[in-house]
Amino acid sequence: MTEFVLTIEWKGFERDKYVHTVLEDNILPPYIKNCRWFAGKARKIKQLKVRHVVHFEEFIFLMFEARYEEGDNELYLLPISFIEENAQNIPAKGVLSKATLDDKMGYLVDAIYDASFRRALYKAIFNQSKITQYNNDLLVFNKGKILTEEADGLDSHLPNIDSSNSAMIFGGKYFLKLYRKLFADTNPEVEMVEYITEHSEFRNIPLFAGSVTWNRLEELPITFGVMVQVVENIKDDWSMTGDYLNDFLEAFVEGNFQIKESVFDKVSQLAHRTAQMHLALFALRGADKFNAEPFDREYRRYLHGKFEALLERRYNLLTDNYLRLDVQAQNLAWIFMEAKDLILDFIDQILTRPLSSFRTRIHGDYHLGQILATNDDLVIIDFEGEPESSITERKIKHSPLKDVAGMIRSYHYAVSAKLFNSAETSNTDAIVLQRAADRWYKLIKDTYLEEYLSMFGSPHPLFKDPNEVNYLLLFHLLEKAIYELGYEVNYRPTWVKIPLKGIVEVINEIEKLRR
Repeated sequence: MTEFVLTIEWKGFERDKYVHTVLEDNILPPYIKNCRWFAGKARKIKQLKVRHVVHFEEFIFLMFEARYEEGDNELYLLPISFIEENAQNIPAKGVLSKATLDDKMGYLVDAIYDASFRRALYKAIFNQSKITQYNNDLLVFNKGKILTEEADGLDSHLPNIDSSNSAMIFGGKYFLKLYRKLFADTNPEVEMVEYITEHSEFRNIPLFAGSVTWNRLEELPITFGVMVQVVENIKDDWSMTGDYLNDFLEAFVEGNFQIKESVFDKVSQLAHRTAQMHLALFALRGADKFNAEPFDREYRRYLHGKFEALLERRYNLLTDNYLRLDVQAQNLAWIFMEAKDLILDFIDQILTRPLSSFRTRIHGDYHLGQILATNDDLVIIDFEGEPESSITERKIKHSPLKDVAGMIRSYHYAVSAKLFNSAETSNTDAIVLQRAADRWYKLIKDTYLEEYLSMFGSPHPLFKDPNEVNYLLLFHLLEKAIYELGYEVNYRPTWVKIPLKGIVEVINEIEKLRR
């Protein structure tokens, strides 16, 4: 917290250039360095700039832009509140600066730490408030059908969650996610959760309770937050799969290959819930944003261009870092690089191959960490889409097999990380470990895929025939594994063999198809 004492006035805050300058130059730079939600901490910031101000009762939704030396920029949301001295116990991490307002001494704080802000936020959603701004923009609070608790007497708190957004829980029943990094256009999570909740029977998601949106007259709307029903869960499915793998690891160390039947039951359950989610998204009608679409020429060109560009970037990255890899990873990398023409030919087929299957909105960032396990069921969470993609890209309709490929890759990571990074297997031959990992992965993958497809029947508009299913699944498995390669080369070189093994497996399948 800066020792500077800032004099503020809420009225006309959007025009107060002096306060904006002090925020930009003196207050925000040291503050955001300690904020989990600020993604640019490791980057060189050229400038911070207050871009927008939205009034909400006695609070402000402040939006500032981080401009980087590389030339790009990001927009962040910081709700601010004034707290008089000794009025509330605000943690130090929530205090921006000492401040005065209406001759009262206090602090300028991140409003999420202000109980009165949280209470006002909930009340506005419950009452479906619409607040007109100084420029006739609207701050709109939308309410879902399940939101039934009156604001009076409802407590709120901030859960201890390490996230790139901020979370608030109301009455132990409703979870509000306040987005920190903002994008023009409605956040896909709000659209997906609201439409599924309000227009389908699928209930294995956190049910939609409300949203906060800044509707702009001249530009696209910006989503500030979404509220959903709290999910009482035991743990996420990545952790649960880790538990299953602990049992597998224990048996493996003793010389046994053993997978409990309960593991297959859970994999089947996840496959069924995944299929039910996709069926619900396919069945949604009445809005272009959800209607199923064919593999038209424009979409095919988009897929092809994106994959080809990704492939070129990864080849360059792998070439530059080849000597940093261990011997096993180098061998796999060599197979990948030697198969470039084969892969390019496989990618090219998306342009001309007959495809009668349809595509819909999908989850978009589907992996084991996005599944919460309750006492007897599974709940799918976090419908924001791929974090590194633009909002427009996250809303593009794809084959549901893109989600399926994401989950299959997640299983591959789970078993590989467990076997290759455990103390119990540190002295085991790598070939023996790989053989065990491959066998576990194949059994789980086949179970998941077979159970998933069994929910659709054949033919189905989303999956015309087995040939199309096979091609599209291989396409997205290869795309996902090549995408994963970037992170591992840059941040976890010892894990590079995991996506490389996935790539080589698909290359082998492509060669079988050619033969």
